[in-house]
Amino acid sequence: MPAISLHLVAFYAFAAIAVVASLLVVGQRNPMHSVMLLIVSFGALSGLYVLLDAPFTAVTQIIVYAGAIMVLFLFVVMLLNAHTEDEMVPVALGPHGMKIAVVLSIALAGEAVWAFSRISTSVFSTDPGVTGPISSVARIGIGIFTTHAFAFEVTSILILVAMVGAVVIARREP
Repeated sequence: MPAISLHLVAFYAFAAIAVVASLLVVGQRNPMHSVMLLIVSFGALSGLYVLLDAPFTAVTQIIVYAGAIMVLFLFVVMLLNAHTEDEMVPVALGPHGMKIAVVLSIALAGEAVWAFSRISTSVFSTDPGVTGPISSVARIGIGIFTTHAFAFEVTSILILVAMVGAVVIARREP
């Protein structure tokens, strides 16, 4: 029996944490718990980036997403004072709404299984001379501030508009 690699164990551990935390994010009724579980998911993704030999991407994942974006989400959730999710009214879906949702979910799962079965792992190289580090700080910086400068600025404006929108929505009438 071949020895199990530490990298393989770490990969499966981080992947399991990311998948379980992500499923729990959408399954929670309390938005604060969902935000905290999303931070756990981001942390697991950061661990996967470290395993991919992309430490800059891992640190960026922690600082930008688990730090700044999640603080923004927490701010919006607390500002809107959303304690729990509203109850779903089954009547609003119609008499066959849940049956259609189940059929579509099964079809989506079937498509995912079919797509994953067609992925070939032979295209990936494990030769250290070929793979090398994925992220370079200089390449990422040049890419963000030259090629993708417009998208970078539009994203910052979009986040600012979303925050102003949350403040307007949460405003109390006098």
